[in-house]
Order: sequence, then structure tokens, then C-alpha cells
Amino acid sequence: MAYKISAQSETLELLMAYRQKPCVHLRNRVVNLNVGLVRKVAHRIAHQSSVPFEDLEQVGYIGLITATERFDPAKGCAFSSFAMPYIKGEILHFLRDRSSAVRIPRCWQQLNNKGVKVSQALVAKLGRQPNELEIATVLNITVDEWRSVKLASINRAPMSLDARIQTGQQAESAMTLGDTLMDSHSAFLQSCQEERLELQRALNQLEEQTREAIESVFLHQHSRHEVAARIGVSPVTVTRRIKKGLEELADVLSNTSFGYPG
Repeated sequence: MAYKISAQSETLELLMAYRQKPCVHLRNRVVNLNVGLVRKVAHRIAHQSSVPFEDLEQVGYIGLITATERFDPAKGCAFSSFAMPYIKGEILHFLRDRSSAVRIPRCWQQLNNKGVKVSQALVAKLGRQPNELEIATVLNITVDEWRSVKLASINRAPMSLDARIQTGQQAESAMTLGDTLMDSHSAFLQSCQEERLELQRALNQLEEQTREAIESVFLHQHSRHEVAARIGVSPVTVTRRIKKGLEELADVLSNTSFGYPG
């Protein structure tokens, strides 16, 4: 569910103020307004990790603080899109330092270890490598179950990004696994571009003077007094138009993915 537009507006104004004069007080206010970003990422990753949600949440705040310190409102991107990679990255770095990348059920881990010992015993007994049916029979499970256990065990090990991609039954291409992955910077730029387009569509639906007031204050970082003098109205009128425009933007964007996840 998206944050209320008032929270988005307050976050942006705090970030603009922080950019002009960084201080711990402003940074902490931004963090407090955006704790939902950290909790969303931590909840998602907690389901794939044995690390408690609370630990992941605490680590995620480090990423949120870093994002707050590095965010530039003049770039025109939503703070949520900028902050999420920092939050997720900080948590994943933490997990990589202390655990395996993929969890598999403990019973499958034990079954795989037992299967390895069974296989070694059958090699000594039969004088050859046993087939899947022979191993599964000793383990008292089906062949499909044994295949699933082996596959899970193989997938648990991280794959090198330098590994070549199979393009056919035997052929290897010059492309590596890493070549197929979009780096975090490219992903961020793509996200920014998508959100710029979505925001511009929404802004184009506003009355011209209201749109001009919002763009001048939030995108071009002009003061309300400067905008008022340029368009020939009072600063109070500019503030009212901005408030009305933000409410209209909230209605337009409410059915899109643009905005701050909560």
C-alpha cells in the first residue's frame, strides 16, 4: 500500500533541506518517515533466511541511512526507488557474511548426506557407480524424491558469474551468467526512467499553473516566494495550489506502482 501523499511530500521537502544543509536531525526524520521501506525488504528476505526479521531490519536501517545521505532530489527519481537497492544490498551483504545463499529443509540436507554415504557403500559392494534407483531403494524413498534432494543440494551452492551459458545441448556461448544480469546501477536508472514517465503523465493531467508550481518547487527547487513572484500570485496561493495538486497526483497515481511502498 502506498504511503499517503503528505508523507511523500514531507520526505521530499526534508531531503531537499538535508541536501542544502546536512544534519543528523533532518536525516533521522527522513529515516523515521520511511521505516516501511526497510520492513518491507526485511520481511521479504526473512522468509528465505534463518536470520530473525529483527536482525535484518536493523541492518536495513544502515542502508536507508546511506540512501538518505546520497539521495539527490534534483535527479527527479522517487526516494523509495533510490533507497530500496541500498536497503536490500546491506541486508544481502550481511547474509552473505554469515550464511548460505539458499536454504533447503534440514531433512533434505540430512538425506543428501546419507545418500552420499549409501552411494559410497554401494560402489564398494557393486564395484561400480550405483544408479538412482539403487540409492533411492536403500534410502527407502522414490527416485523422484532422491532427484529432488540432489537438485536442491546442487542449487544450494553459488554459481560463478563467470560460468559460460549453454546455448544448445553441448555448445557453450561466449556469454557468461554475469552478462545476463542487470547491474544495480542500470536497474536503478531504468526504474528512474519509468517513474519519470509515470510522474510526467500524471503531471500533464493537472491544471497548467498548478503543474508549474509543483515542478518549480519540487523539481527545480525554487522557493514558493520565487514562484509566486514569477506567476503573479501570493506565496499562500502557491502553497494552496501545491497542496491541491499533490492531492490530485495522489488520485492519479493511486492505481499505479509509482509511489512509496508501505
